[in-house]
Amino acid sequence: MTTPRRALVVIDVQQEYFGGPLEIQYPPHADSLPRIARAIDAATDAGIPVVAVQHSAGDGAPVFNPTQQGFQLHPEVASRRTDEWKSIVKQYGTVFAGTDLLAWLREREIDTVTLVGYMTNNCVLASAAEAETHGLAAEVLSDATGAISIANEAGFVDAKTVHTALMALFNSNFAAVTDTETWSDAAAAGRSLPKSDLGTSAVTGAQRASSTSR
Repeated sequence: MTTPRRALVVIDVQQEYFGGPLEIQYPPHADSLPRIARAIDAATDAGIPVVAVQHSAGDGAPVFNPTQQGFQLHPEVASRRTDEWKSIVKQYGTVFAGTDLLAWLREREIDTVTLVGYMTNNCVLASAAEAETHGLAAEVLSDATGAISIANEAGFVDAKTVHTALMALFNSNFAAVTDTETWSDAAAAGRSLPKSDLGTSAVTGAQRASSTSR
């Protein structure tokens, strides 16, 4: 396996996600936020560039309003920010649309993006899925991301189910999934992370489903 050239992309760790209807529920932010901080520190120690992303819904919006406190990065992230970080503001779910992130990554010959932050079921999902269309490998840290429960006309899914289902989905195709400590060790050593594939995941899934239905 070749040595990956990584960037750590810290997605939307903004105050909006620490209270109110968008408060991260699983893993709870009390658990995921320290893991995000740990990933940032590990990236810094390993010389991996860090990208801080903030979502903006525009002036006057009820959430992610850049004139309001909810738009600001959580202090655990903001206190670590340096002039060397890449900072972007996005308007879409994916970190690539409407930003110069892809050009910045290509200028530095980065081939792997490690995604942490919020939410698993929105911006992490959109970014991981788009990465492959740009020839980028993606990694998602399961304990440094988080989801909310969702309900609408199509149904209801609790936050734990949302998060754990998406981790399995990511690892089947879109991204290598691991925890922060395993990633930190791999980052320090310059190692790639193992990932499943859709065919293997499908066969194993069918076997598991068959065994549980007996």
